[in-house]
Amino acid sequence: MSETIDKATLLEGLNQDLAYEYQAIIMYNTYAAAVTGVHRNELSKFFHAEVVDELQHAKFLADKITALGGRPTTRAAEVEYFENPRQMVEAVAKAEAETIERYVTRMKQAEAFGDYGLANELHDMIADETGHKEEAEKLLRGGSWDH
Repeated sequence: MSETIDKATLLEGLNQDLAYEYQAIIMYNTYAAAVTGVHRNELSKFFHAEVVDELQHAKFLADKITALGGRPTTRAAEVEYFENPRQMVEAVAKAEAETIERYVTRMKQAEAFGDYGLANELHDMIADETGHKEEAEKLLRGGSWDH
């Protein structure tokens, strides 16, 4: 993005990101509670561990939105509920991939706006989300999901 971006556009994007971080918190917490079967112990721990990172991202975004003079959203993006553990992990991998795409866009917008601190934080958050996505993908590649 070589063009400049206005504050309203950046705030709108950051609020969208915040809604998806809230979604991730709810998704991971719900899946941790709802997962059943032979993979329950492992997956419940995986899901619970992710809540901490997503909450940190949400806290950062809400603080940044207010620092820029905006009002943080109070609504989460919709969470799809699954009872099948494999579908839960597939949903996680998909959500993380979509979050990475949004953060890459937002990082470029932050740079165009001239907020290099925000761009740097988003860069770090992209790294976190990439790790989450890769862990979900590894879970999907291994083991038997039918037992």
